Amino acid sequence: MNALHRLVIWIGGIALIGATAVDTIAVIGRNIGWPLHGSIELVQLCVLVAGAIALLLATLAGSHAKVHLLVDRLRDGWQEAAIRINDLLTALFFALMLTGSGWLALDLWGGHEVSEVIGVPWRWMRLTANLCFAAIIIALVWQVLRRRRG
Repeated sequence: MNALHRLVIWIGGIALIGATAVDTIAVIGRNIGWPLHGSIELVQLCVLVAGAIALLLATLAGSHAKVHLLVDRLRDGWQEAAIRINDLLTALFFALMLTGSGWLALDLWGGHEVSEVIGVPWRWMRLTANLCFAAIIIALVWQVLRRRRG
């Protein structure tokens, strides 16, 4: 595992800890009469970062949840073809997600769209998601091309 991979894991872990900490503080604050305004928005930000990183890392490790009931029963040649088709369809899914999310980001980039309570700018959250979608697509296509050669 290289330094970049470790850094990405640490960023995702810190984001999860951040979401947990914010939510814990918000619950305690509500119960003692000092609510944490904007806690939901902060948790959303942390979960977006953690979730996007988790999707990317799972893609790179080839560890997405898969149903092997049918694929494991196929002969080797067909099994490899089914795995490639699965990766390509997954890449298509993320390409469609990127298209829709990218369209929204481009359309609303200059709109100064922010969250209601504390003003978290949505454009940076969309950019984070879109960069992760693009990285996932690249990783999936690379895996298909590498598998085809191997």
